[in-house]
Amino acid sequence: MAGETLITVIGKVHDEPEIKFTDGGGAVTKLTVVTNPRKYNSQTNKWENATGKFWDCRAWNQGKMLLAENVANTLKKGDNVIVHGEIETRAWETQEGQKRRADQLKIETIGKDLRWHQAPANDVPAVETATDPGWGNQQAEPGWGNHPAANQGGWP
Repeated sequence: MAGETLITVIGKVHDEPEIKFTDGGGAVTKLTVVTNPRKYNSQTNKWENATGKFWDCRAWNQGKMLLAENVANTLKKGDNVIVHGEIETRAWETQEGQKRRADQLKIETIGKDLRWHQAPANDVPAVETATDPGWGNQQAEPGWGNHPAANQGGWP
């Protein structure tokens, strides 16, 4: 990988991801990510929304990496995401013979922006139980809790 233009975009999934399969069986998922930059106006002392930017994105399966399928099965319209990928320019000709070009983002990695998403409540027990005391267990296992900073409310 040399000479590519890689960027990271933080935004929202604008429309439902759409997966398609090529004749050869490869999968590609198309989605649009929109960024809504905000700028501070010092004259009005307020934050103002700037014009949004829409990023045409594609996620491809590559060998055993099922990126396209994972994107289609995991993300939905409105999800806050962080996307990292390569800008590619697509060129085509219209039916009228006009040449067109457009940039799109070939996704290398994508994930939910956890500043805005909450984990499902069933992933982590909310309270300790008698059978599973969790992190608050007073009886430390060997090697745990022997550090001088242990049980002082912070990490060493």
